[in-house]
Amino acid sequence: DEDVAPGEVGELILKGYHVMKEYYKNPEKTAETIRNGWLHTGDMVKMDNEDFIYFVDRKKDVVISGGENIYPVEIESSLLAMPKINDAAVIGIPDERLGEIAAAIIEPKPDVTLTEEEVKEFYEPRLAKYMWPRRIIFDKVPRNPTGKIEKLKLREKYAGMK
Repeated sequence: DEDVAPGEVGELILKGYHVMKEYYKNPEKTAETIRNGWLHTGDMVKMDNEDFIYFVDRKKDVVISGGENIYPVEIESSLLAMPKINDAAVIGIPDERLGEIAAAIIEPKPDVTLTEEEVKEFYEPRLAKYMWPRRIIFDKVPRNPTGKIEKLKLREKYAGMK
């Protein structure tokens, strides 16, 4: 719970009269979320020198690979810029050597042929090497009724992948 320098990524925490008091009948979740009066949002953000806050990703979605923090939203944004990609999600999957690796689940546009090599050629010049997805999976990206990617379903589906 320490401050980070401008431009560094940290968790957004809040305190004040506007912050919830507790989770209804869930003291464990309350204790996990509210510590020393501060609400831990689970949102990873960075602040610039003018105190503007920029969302980076959800803490639970960050992939920690070989000590590097990989923010899936950055990779997803890059992949979605590829004209042949309809939808994309990035998750962490277990890896014996690195702890986790980034896996990209890619849904090509209808009636389009897309290869793993084409995807790699697209993202390699756009992303730092440590951010490159180590697995490319062609599959439908599940979304809930509000349009949010169901990453838990994807993590469960691909957890045993080598």
